[in-house]
Amino acid sequence: MTDRGMPGRPASVGVRRIMGIETEYGIFAPDCPDADLNDLSAQLLGEYAAVCRERGVGDVRWDYSGEAPTDHVASSAVTAIARLSAQEQEWYRGTSTVLTNGARLYVDHSHPEYAAPEADTPRLAAVHDLAGRRVMAAAVARRARRPDLVQFAVFKNNVDGRGAAYGTHENYLVERAVPFSDLTAALVPFLVTRPVLCGSGRVGLGPCSEQPGFQISPRADYIEQILGLQTTHRRPIMNTRDEPHADSQRWRRLHVITSDANSADTPVLLKLGALSLVLSVLERHGLPQQWAALRLADPVTACQDVSRDLTLTRRLPLADGRELTALEIQRAYLGVVAELIGQDVATADPETAEIVDLWRSGIEALSRDVQSAEGVEWVAKYAILRSLAAREGLDWDAPKLAALDLQWSDVRPDRGLAQRLGPDLGLPRLFTDAEIARAETTPPPTTRAWLRGEAVRLLGGDALYAASWHSLVLDTGQGWLERVATPDPWRGTRDDIDGLLQSPDGQVDLPERLLTALGPRTA
Repeated sequence: MTDRGMPGRPASVGVRRIMGIETEYGIFAPDCPDADLNDLSAQLLGEYAAVCRERGVGDVRWDYSGEAPTDHVASSAVTAIARLSAQEQEWYRGTSTVLTNGARLYVDHSHPEYAAPEADTPRLAAVHDLAGRRVMAAAVARRARRPDLVQFAVFKNNVDGRGAAYGTHENYLVERAVPFSDLTAALVPFLVTRPVLCGSGRVGLGPCSEQPGFQISPRADYIEQILGLQTTHRRPIMNTRDEPHADSQRWRRLHVITSDANSADTPVLLKLGALSLVLSVLERHGLPQQWAALRLADPVTACQDVSRDLTLTRRLPLADGRELTALEIQRAYLGVVAELIGQDVATADPETAEIVDLWRSGIEALSRDVQSAEGVEWVAKYAILRSLAAREGLDWDAPKLAALDLQWSDVRPDRGLAQRLGPDLGLPRLFTDAEIARAETTPPPTTRAWLRGEAVRLLGGDALYAASWHSLVLDTGQGWLERVATPDPWRGTRDDIDGLLQSPDGQVDLPERLLTALGPRTA
């Protein structure tokens, strides 16, 4: 494969690309167990909207135009200003909210969902994912000031233990020139074995916790096929949704639905960075033979086998008759990446070097002693659960263990065990509280999310009527709305629009000024 390069990204193997995480949060009302989850989720969004109003930010709804989430092939990106009819205006108000950090907050399948803004580095993407927990916690805290109303309990997890699963989906922009068959060949073994490093851990075996026990990945029991479009049933290892929210001739969006919702910093950063490096290898060098040779004999069964192997010694059958452990497979991926970057990884860009180091140290720590490996979330959760079980003589089907599992992911900083005890359990903080707080209100400066978030902050409730990943809908103040397309994820950055939205001029000519600012880059 030839080296085509990407705007703003070096031609060598590295982590930089457009990426982001969308997370559905678990929610229920402790004092009203029969409460409708859609209502609870909508109320939670209302609480956070009130938080934003208290901060002086107006309400901005989602622009649904151009979205096609059920398509295998994305629609063409909008490329010009479009004028909306009165009927369209009402339709596009929707029920989703756009935040000042460029994120989308909405109700999806009875869950509050936070879709982080698109970022172009793993650190930016990770800190904005972690900021979603602050969003939920702020809504919960505001509701708590009204004890006369039904209270929320919100968790960053993936399952309810009774058969329901909800998603944490990663999204990556990938060059369309990479054959989807190469993506599948490279990513299936990678995604099946990645939970040993990035799993969040779960009490219960089986979709409905039919068997007592602990496993590495909450998502594993819900993977049923290798390829597919579905995300709520018959969930695949490789999702075929292809809606890039960008130039569909050049890009596809890789939609990864096998991910766990992580409450620790390291697995969030590592899963984004390691997969970005795998994709970079495919874009720059094609499918390495070493990775093609890792094809699993039965990938779906292997998902459950990996998740239930707490010693990491189980050998997975490969299609060519060999057998390798999950750690050996991950080491094979890292080996190719490190070789292509060069002998001295330190000469790579700092974020790429950081991800390679995290990846290598995670594999080495698990290889030495699984139960004491630092930076691995499922190991830390397993340790605290085993300690409680031993201290109180509990079996793995004890309700107290299930409750502790749930408390691990509580979004409230004073209640969530991962937040309170993580560093003491070998889960280092990679982001400060100040960094995460800033990410809650401030968009990534190096993607179009900056334009979206700043437009919400400065124009929301007034000149900005709605927004989406690829558009802004502006109220001209002259009785009509105009949509400005933002099809290029690398345009609309802080440098591109510096001071533009703060112009004292009227908003009538703002669409034209934005189109000028978002036009093709000059050499």
